[in-house]
Amino acid sequence: MNRRQHQIRLANLERLITEAGSAAKLARRANTSASYVSQVRNQLLSTTGTPRTVGNDLAERLEHSMGKSSGWMDEDHDDVASINPIKEYASSACALLPLISWEQVPRWSKVEEGRIQYRIERLPCPIQCGESSFALAVQGSSMEPKFHNGEFIFADPDLEPRHGQYVVVHDKGAEEAMLRQLIIDAGRHYLQALNPDWPLRIIEVTETITVCAVVIFRGEAV
Repeated sequence: MNRRQHQIRLANLERLITEAGSAAKLARRANTSASYVSQVRNQLLSTTGTPRTVGNDLAERLEHSMGKSSGWMDEDHDDVASINPIKEYASSACALLPLISWEQVPRWSKVEEGRIQYRIERLPCPIQCGESSFALAVQGSSMEPKFHNGEFIFADPDLEPRHGQYVVVHDKGAEEAMLRQLIIDAGRHYLQALNPDWPLRIIEVTETITVCAVVIFRGEAV
């Protein structure tokens, strides 16, 4: 299995976990162990020292148990705009969003008079968003292959973060915010870097970490 296929299957595994309600429920429906699904999900090392993957047998079990067509696990269904439903409170006034730095994220708050101090570039957001939304330029390779360095993302602080969504988060001890995928499992919250080679790829959310915004769209500036 190549890396691209591996990443697609992992992303689709998360989608099925969301549909089933939890990893344990999905495992029961697929007639496999919750422990095994968890090991695959977190890419724990096998006895040979390689990360566990969604193999062909598990992929077929998941497709059949969740009513998906054959080969569904190998198709890229992961679209940020489609899996992050947007509230119906938006207006055209937020179509041009301020492009801010990752250092500014922790200080970003709801629209107020003080916001005028930000004399910065604005980018058009093609979908509905809350009035506090902003744009960022992705930094580094921690979220590859989904997000690439220099790519623009749009984030909304007014949305409630949910399992599987991509979020902008800030650790109190860090100068900059970061982009991660939110994983909720058995009531515990984790942040995941998509790059399988990233150090500390999965960390648990502690009281020092704040989810600042939910990613609603990604794409190039117009």
